[in-house]
Amino acid sequence: MGKRIVIALGGNALGNSLKEQMEAALGTAKAIVDLVAAGHEVVIVHGNGPQVGMIETAFETAAKADKLHYPVLPMSVCVALSQGYIGYDLQNVIRKELDARGITQAVATIVTQVEVDPNDPAFANPTKPIGNFMTEAEAETLRAKGIPVMEDAGRGWRQVVASPKPVAIIETAVIETLLKAGHIPIAAGGGGIPVARKADGQYHGMSAVIDKDFSAAKLAESIGADMLIILTAVEKVAVNFGKPNQRNLDRLSVSEARKYIGENQFAKGSMLPKVEAALRFIEARPAGEALITLLAKAKEGIEGKTGTRIVQG
Repeated sequence: MGKRIVIALGGNALGNSLKEQMEAALGTAKAIVDLVAAGHEVVIVHGNGPQVGMIETAFETAAKADKLHYPVLPMSVCVALSQGYIGYDLQNVIRKELDARGITQAVATIVTQVEVDPNDPAFANPTKPIGNFMTEAEAETLRAKGIPVMEDAGRGWRQVVASPKPVAIIETAVIETLLKAGHIPIAAGGGGIPVARKADGQYHGMSAVIDKDFSAAKLAESIGADMLIILTAVEKVAVNFGKPNQRNLDRLSVSEARKYIGENQFAKGSMLPKVEAALRFIEARPAGEALITLLAKAKEGIEGKTGTRIVQG
């Protein structure tokens, strides 16, 4: 019997240019349609780390040239734009792959708002990397302008923005309706458009980027998913990563994961948020499972042949 699965796809995996994104999306489509062909219901959540930074930089550059006609866009609008153009590429290549296999399912990108708490302490401590990697000298230039930057997991320096935790997926009912109709939603792109309910009763955009793994976990919880798959650059989660005594993990209980987090086994800008997001899902849905693995290994991971499975216990 097929599972209801939420897949979290990293923005960095989609490349740093439109050409790279299209090429990456082709490989993504094949792996996702493999799951659909196996009878699973699939919801796709994607990151936007490089893309939202490029959008912000482009509009900031335009504003410097002509502030009257090209205003600097709020981060919430930049996230919305990234949902549109990344979703556009993904749904087209997935549709093409479905057609090639004779599968008559539709794919739709949902412009998704995600509620955050305006009092979340993350707003006072920006940590979410966006945009391209830069040298330390380039980072210092931005820092001198008051733009927060940080070193990102040994890979270079990047601009950072606030990353509050998701409270609720506003378009959950729409996503549910598409799933029940047999379609494939692309939702909460870039972690979702960060919004908060204000005194007027309306949702308003916030200057932040929500971690897509946490939003995927919240969405998986909201729609009663059987499994959350968080895709990453390695086949399995490991302890003592990069050391002679590195040990890859096939299975990880909630208690073991908490122990390893306390031992600082997982890098803050890399594996830690993925494991923490998996834990949030499992703790909200004890009967569910989380899987962390490579995109190309997702189908094998569901079958229990590879990847790291995180389960209650």
